[in-house]
Amino acid sequence: MGLVLALSMAACERAEPTSADAPAVAIAAAAPRLSASAWTLPAPDAAAQPDLVATSDGRLLLLWIEPQGDGHRLLLAQSRDAAHADWSAPTQVAAGDDWFVNWADTPHVMATDDGALWAHWLRKSASAPYAYDVALARSGDDGATWSAPVLVNDDGTATEHGFVSLWPAARDRLGIAWLDGRHNAAAPAADAHAGHDAHGGAMTLRSAIVDAALRRSDEVELDRMTCDCCQTDVALTERGALLVYRDRSAEEIRDIAALRRGDGGWGAARNVHPDRWTMPACPVNGPAVAARGARAVVAWYTAAGDEPVLKLARSDDAGDSYAAPKVLDRGAHLQGRVDTAMDRDAVWVLWLREDAQGQSLQLARYAADLSGEPQQLEVARLQGRGRATGFPQLALTDGVAHVAWTDVVDGRPLVRGARIVAR
Repeated sequence: MGLVLALSMAACERAEPTSADAPAVAIAAAAPRLSASAWTLPAPDAAAQPDLVATSDGRLLLLWIEPQGDGHRLLLAQSRDAAHADWSAPTQVAAGDDWFVNWADTPHVMATDDGALWAHWLRKSASAPYAYDVALARSGDDGATWSAPVLVNDDGTATEHGFVSLWPAARDRLGIAWLDGRHNAAAPAADAHAGHDAHGGAMTLRSAIVDAALRRSDEVELDRMTCDCCQTDVALTERGALLVYRDRSAEEIRDIAALRRGDGGWGAARNVHPDRWTMPACPVNGPAVAARGARAVVAWYTAAGDEPVLKLARSDDAGDSYAAPKVLDRGAHLQGRVDTAMDRDAVWVLWLREDAQGQSLQLARYAADLSGEPQQLEVARLQGRGRATGFPQLALTDGVAHVAWTDVVDGRPLVRGARIVAR
């Protein structure tokens, strides 16, 4: 299905909600209009699980998985022009027939200031459905060749390890955080979660620093009981890396938590907001975070009180505290699967809906301080439904939002793209 071009509203007009499918949207008189256009990406047919990352020097990195024989391979392309319309030839990061490939737990790529590129993927460790490890590789020649992979987790248990976040920890060092199931090694196989829905035992959150020789240091367990299979995310503030994840209490409250790694190591975890969502199984719907200086925003899905809601909260002190959240969307149509990005002028949020007409990709643009009402745009209507469309990706360069997502057409995945400009 084609892209839906910009939605515009008169300066004084306000759309009043008439149902759960019609949240209020208002655009201030001075606000620019949003317009979307198709963005051609280099991923071929049958590609899926894209990761889209903006680098500090203005490039975009696009990573994806595609099938190869009885296995899979991981490929990377880089934009080569300011408009991000010209791409390098894709290079292969890794390939194998022992990978764990899943709609929710996907590979990621990161660049560090020494010019290195880093990428991770998931490799099966045993025959159990959710026994897999995190493999990490580094390229020192702009992606032309890649190192032999190392395992980020070395516990040797046939349990789940994934839902990774990467960040530049120094000029030539990578920070990595992941969910780790090593304490579940004794859990009965019947308790293993099916399709990332339920889980036996408690997952933990761990982090480490990896140097240019792929040596791991500073490994620490950050949280001994987390939600089982919700994505983690991280952003760099002026006071260090801010890591967000879905926590889990003994009472099965699964709210969003955040913690920051400063010069002295990791601080204490803090709740972003007390939704008090009691949920007996993992919702597979992690938070997203973006930061600039001391400003940070966290976006997340919750269904506390049995009402799906998408929220966005601001911090002006690098994650020490958070203002009361804004509500972006709510209702049975809400899928969540959120991503967010910010620049000097605005905060952008991307998410999915699904109703009787199918799935749609939604985008909102707020003022940098989240004041006022957002501009909102339906970026695309998707042919795919359910989980197969995965988690859309959002990256900003020079005030332009770039979006990549998986659609499913005639049973085959396709990676699609769009550019959104505020005019």
